[in-house]
Amino acid sequence: MNFDEISFRIRYAETDQMGVVYHGNYAQYLEVGRVEWLRKLGVSYKTMEENGVMLPVVSLQMQFKKPALYDDFITVRTMLKKTPTAKIEFGFEIYNESREVLATADVILVFVNMKTKRPMSCPKYLLEKIAKVY
Repeated sequence: MNFDEISFRIRYAETDQMGVVYHGNYAQYLEVGRVEWLRKLGVSYKTMEENGVMLPVVSLQMQFKKPALYDDFITVRTMLKKTPTAKIEFGFEIYNESREVLATADVILVFVNMKTKRPMSCPKYLLEKIAKVY
């Protein structure tokens, strides 16, 4: 399997006056997808940070196709684009219940040593877990 999916319902607080999801909320949806992707690999982001590794976003490109609306049940599909090095690249697709594509995105994050604040290689334990699944 080269992707993971998580689904949830759009809350009223995530929308504007027209009932359309505010564009800035999509970055949070992508984060939910990434964190759950890691969790299903057996790695928690919290544990990574406890082990001195941060993953800041350095690039986020988003294409909006159709609006997500209040009370829609959406699915975020998270796909690893290639084997991580000092960076990890994900592709995303966001669907509604009818499986219509609402948005697509590409996100690049960099592995950073929390003590030195410098880029580092992807942790070996993460590469090993990825190799077992991909």
